[in-house]
Amino acid sequence: MLRALPLLALALTAALPARAAEAPRVSSPRASVTIISEDAAVAPGRPFRLALQQDLTAGWHTYWTNPGDAGSPPEVTFTLPEGASAGPLQFPAPHRIPYGPLMNFGYEGQALFPVTLTVPPDARPGETITISAEATWLVCERVCIPEEGSFTLTLPVEAAPRPEPETASRFAAADAALPREAPFQVRLGFEGRGGAIEIAGPGIAPGAVREAAFFPTTEQLIDNPAPQEMSLRDGALRLSLTRGLGDVPARVDGIVTITDAQGVRGAYLVSATPGPVPSAAAGLPLWQAVLFAALGGLILNLMPCVFPILAMKALGLARMSGAARGEIRAHAASYTAGVVLSFVAVGGALLGLRLAGGVAGWGFQFTSPVFVACMAWLMLAVGLNLSGVFHVGGPVSAGQGLAGKGGHAGSFFTGALAVLVATPCTAPFMAAALGAAMAMPPVAMLSVFAAMGLGMALPYALIGLLPGIAQHFPRPGMWMEYLKQGLAFPMYGAAAWLAWVLAEQSGATGVLAVLVGGVLVGFAAWALGIAQRAGGSWVGRGLALLALAGAAALLPRLADAPSPTATAAAHGEPWSADRVAALRAEGKPVFVNLTAAWCISCKVNERVALDTTATLAAFEARGVTRLTGDWTRGDPAITSVLREHGREGVPLYIFYPAGGGAPVVLPQILTEGMLLRLVGAQT
Repeated sequence: MLRALPLLALALTAALPARAAEAPRVSSPRASVTIISEDAAVAPGRPFRLALQQDLTAGWHTYWTNPGDAGSPPEVTFTLPEGASAGPLQFPAPHRIPYGPLMNFGYEGQALFPVTLTVPPDARPGETITISAEATWLVCERVCIPEEGSFTLTLPVEAAPRPEPETASRFAAADAALPREAPFQVRLGFEGRGGAIEIAGPGIAPGAVREAAFFPTTEQLIDNPAPQEMSLRDGALRLSLTRGLGDVPARVDGIVTITDAQGVRGAYLVSATPGPVPSAAAGLPLWQAVLFAALGGLILNLMPCVFPILAMKALGLARMSGAARGEIRAHAASYTAGVVLSFVAVGGALLGLRLAGGVAGWGFQFTSPVFVACMAWLMLAVGLNLSGVFHVGGPVSAGQGLAGKGGHAGSFFTGALAVLVATPCTAPFMAAALGAAMAMPPVAMLSVFAAMGLGMALPYALIGLLPGIAQHFPRPGMWMEYLKQGLAFPMYGAAAWLAWVLAEQSGATGVLAVLVGGVLVGFAAWALGIAQRAGGSWVGRGLALLALAGAAALLPRLADAPSPTATAAAHGEPWSADRVAALRAEGKPVFVNLTAAWCISCKVNERVALDTTATLAAFEARGVTRLTGDWTRGDPAITSVLREHGREGVPLYIFYPAGGGAPVVLPQILTEGMLLRLVGAQT
């Protein structure tokens, strides 16, 4: 009895009266099929659309024009009034459907196949026209079953077409699934059993594409079950192909589907004359990406954003003088582990966002005012610790020896903190490594981030490998206490800089919240210090916790604070893609600066290269328009441009020469001479 219920439900559905824009359904346990109209009424001589609609039972599928390794597509034959005509059935972009050892190209769930018909020109308003159709289709699960149906649809004729609201959303979905003309250049070729297709055009970049697939219209052209390995570089996507048993035609047509980072799937008609096999995308191989990542991590130690943490590292190095070799190695290993694991954690977060369809780049966390405020308070707390207001175990604590309890945890978290404050900066070699990593499989991607961490930790790690170096450091003494207290001031400076970043992100509201929170953090540090000197008083510790809770309560206000009106740099205009296109259409030279308030590398470049008198004079003399894009709180349009150029973070500098020449992407570290030579080349 229970097994008969689905059949009864389908029978009742088929027996219900059909709506004006939908023919009676033909149903089976496998599929329910009908023909629907986009218009409730048609007009003389005017085209209108019908669609064969298939609603497939879970587990069953039907087929595209090239069904893959088995199957056949649906067919419809219309019987029309005299003077009417019908175009070909249109097929939405298919999906790859594994079927045992085979691969089929088709559809699951609901599939709509639109067709355009034309009303006889002599039809008169007030009359009706009747369209009859005979359709056949094949549905497969573990077995394949051919099905067929007859459909009749009668539509009124009126002076003007009248859309049918009930079917509008279904035709809209059908249109979205149909392939479009590709705005790309296409190359395709085979050699022996191997082959590849490459499409090139705007919007294609590492990290911007989640997956892609090629569906040829020619059957047996490719080995359908073979994986189509995807590789990306700026502006080009390549899919590897395996030759099938069929002949290669003089021209290969098909569809390329591309799913972007947000999970949106687009389908594009492609056509190419077979030629040489397109070479593999020019992304960095893994070994080179790892090497560049390590070099970039090493150079990151010299970037301004890491200077505050160098204070703690310097103090830790000083304390190593005279320590046992085993302790030196252990602390170097703890620090190295903190750096490497933190880099891997950042890479894992980026990977998770990418797999979830989000878009994020290097330093993405600094686009959040809440994160910036927490970092400012953390810098303040570290500074208060160095000043002796309160004490914690580890290399940054007052009066603690290198081997003191908790010292290894201190070394580990010093490394982790170094990574957090380093993320606003981008060092040479890092951009290429990060861009390549974002297009790699997860394990390879995380390997690149781990290599970057090893590069950053290398100076400290070398001391662990060669502990004898520590014997040449000055002997511990009272000077270390003075040094420790003096090194608190870079931390206070970092907190002040982060407060300024908040001013750029959240305006006066953000500044007020971070300053009030800073007072509460300071009070918590003072109360904790009193409790420590009193032998662990619970009153002081309780007051410290209450003060920290008060600071945390301010964070929702920061998250909701409106962003102040964005302003371009003093000598530029706000960036937009439309403005770039307009200026290029006029043949004018354009300099694009994509930056963020929390990007110290960006600010240093502006101070020493971009905003100098000589550079500004050269830009003005050559008619260079300067556009500045602000990524301080994140901007999807700027993120897209970063991805198009293989970058995962700012800064990004692009120079478009006069006359529409190819753009020049500059390094992350600028000099005045570099810009003067660049602009001077336009004379």
